[in-house]
Amino acid sequence: MNPRNPIIAGLALALGCTVQSAEVAEPACLVDVIFVQPEKFTDCKDEYMDTGRGRESILAEFRRTIQGTASRYLPAGDRLEIRITDIDLAGDFEPWRNIGNEDIRYLREIFPPRVALEFRLKGPGGQVIRAGNRRLQSPGFMMSGGFPSSDPLRYEKEMLRDWIVREFRPSRGK
Repeated sequence: MNPRNPIIAGLALALGCTVQSAEVAEPACLVDVIFVQPEKFTDCKDEYMDTGRGRESILAEFRRTIQGTASRYLPAGDRLEIRITDIDLAGDFEPWRNIGNEDIRYLREIFPPRVALEFRLKGPGGQVIRAGNRRLQSPGFMMSGGFPSSDPLRYEKEMLRDWIVREFRPSRGK
């Protein structure tokens, strides 16, 4: 809606709508997700034979999950940069189990999801509030349930969400 158009603005006010200009709408916080040499990640593929297309799809899901979750826990004006340096998805491909159908990822407790990352949280003035390296791992991932069960990255997303909540949720004492 164009707030500068008097007809649209008048109609919106008559209907009880609020009119905002596009310049006002900006994200409360900014979350940058950078994948460092993703072609060298331990296991970031959706098929037995690695394809760039499959990897890009997985990385896009990681980015959406991180940005969506972190933006709920960071104060307005903060900026978070997360550099993911390695991904090892839950499970593994076992092509010898199903000859001709090697693109099945088998989940076993010995193959938990893992993510290595570095992060920097900056305040509105650019000062670093918190920084660090984390090696996330979810050894009991098969007992968590992972919701929704149809999502092939459910365990990784749950692990990332849990870390973001632990790391960035404001403490109740403040």
